[in-house]
Amino acid sequence: MIVLSECDVGRLPEVVDALRRMACDRSPGQLHPGDLGWQWRFGAEATATAVRTWSRDEQIVAVGMLDSPRLLRLAVVPQEQADEELANQLLMDIMRPERGVLPPGDVSVEVRCGGPLRELLCDAGGVLDEPWTPLRRDLAEPVDHPKVPIEAIGPERAWVRAAVQRAAFDNSTFTEERWHAMAAGAPYAEARCLVAYDDQGTAVAGVTVWSAGPGRPGLLEPMGVHRDHRGRGHGMAVTTAAAAALRDMGSSSAIVCTPSSNLGAVATYRSAGFQQLPAVHDLRLRANRARQG
Repeated sequence: MIVLSECDVGRLPEVVDALRRMACDRSPGQLHPGDLGWQWRFGAEATATAVRTWSRDEQIVAVGMLDSPRLLRLAVVPQEQADEELANQLLMDIMRPERGVLPPGDVSVEVRCGGPLRELLCDAGGVLDEPWTPLRRDLAEPVDHPKVPIEAIGPERAWVRAAVQRAAFDNSTFTEERWHAMAAGAPYAEARCLVAYDDQGTAVAGVTVWSAGPGRPGLLEPMGVHRDHRGRGHGMAVTTAAAAALRDMGSSSAIVCTPSSNLGAVATYRSAGFQQLPAVHDLRLRANRARQG
């Protein structure tokens, strides 16, 4: 029997541990513990409210996170991805708003794990949403550190990381207080924030990297370059530093995913040694999905 559950703050460490076990190079684009870690900037309570779990015999086999009220991102234990019972249970819970996973109306689902779930969602009326480009850098070989100053940000310098984030993303609400909330979360125990500086000592780019443990893929989420300092190689420098940090932490690879329309970001990651993988699409489900599912 597969049991769908909402989450509370006390269960979050269990969910993080489950996501770490799910992280593998065979499914590099699915929900990562670092995605939960970045969500933690809004606080533990808000993070728990966004999480759903599916368990069999009291073991978590799938985790969903509402990245927004209408976007569900999923991770499934690799050994369970081909399980038809689990896929059908996920389908039913996603398609029926009364199950409490997604609200009524148009919604989207990020399904990047293998197995039958994606096909089932398409058969139930799911249509392709905007494309995203995943990129991956293998970390078996050493990474050359960039020849620019890189700072690993600690609590006393959180304001620097927050300021770079706001300068890189026009609609960012990231603050020093939200950095501290993020850093208090369980995923940040295996994470680092890095800031790159130019030769004038100005903070020009920032990134947060999240390890899922030795031998597993690490995530860049997010990376941004100050709007006043773009086009000068700072993105490549801080991304290379991110890959080096993840290798130092034992990660097997570094992964990142960006909207395919963001050609500048794709070029930046490629310049830092990341391999561009085939584009992936979220699935958009219509308002009448309960009748279709």
